[in-house]
Amino acid sequence: MALKQTSEIIAIGFSVLESGANTFTETRVDLQLNPLDNEVFVVAAIDLDPAPPFNVAGTNTSTEMSVSTTSLTSMGNINQSQVLANAKLDIRQDAGSVTGVPFSRTAMDEPQGAVPYIAIIATNDFFVQIEGSGNSSARNGFGKMWGYRAKADSATYAALVQSEVLSS
Repeated sequence: MALKQTSEIIAIGFSVLESGANTFTETRVDLQLNPLDNEVFVVAAIDLDPAPPFNVAGTNTSTEMSVSTTSLTSMGNINQSQVLANAKLDIRQDAGSVTGVPFSRTAMDEPQGAVPYIAIIATNDFFVQIEGSGNSSARNGFGKMWGYRAKADSATYAALVQSEVLSS
């Protein structure tokens, strides 16, 4: 694969707010890539910060957030090729209980070991999703993606775009 780095590491901040309590919501983040120059974005790390779920007596609650290269119709998980990161916060409690047990699960910012990048985004944007469960009002989430711009040769660029589009 022929990629030539054309920028230093840059950080892209983003946020998403549920359109209503416990409602799947997605927002699009534009990378402003130049497809005429076969420009791609090489993702080095992602950090997700979903708002904590509400502690509702006797109710399991959660807030889940994900980032993907293509638009999704439901929450994405890291077993899907187009999903780059996922984080979930839970509060679990028995019926009638007023105190719950909190849990958190996040895909690591980057895989363990010597990996030069975690993903390559070849289309002009990425998507951020959020969805709560059992919450009394809408939840939000914040995130940051680190990476750099690169130029791909024609064959590599075509393969990356086709792979990304077909994964949707």
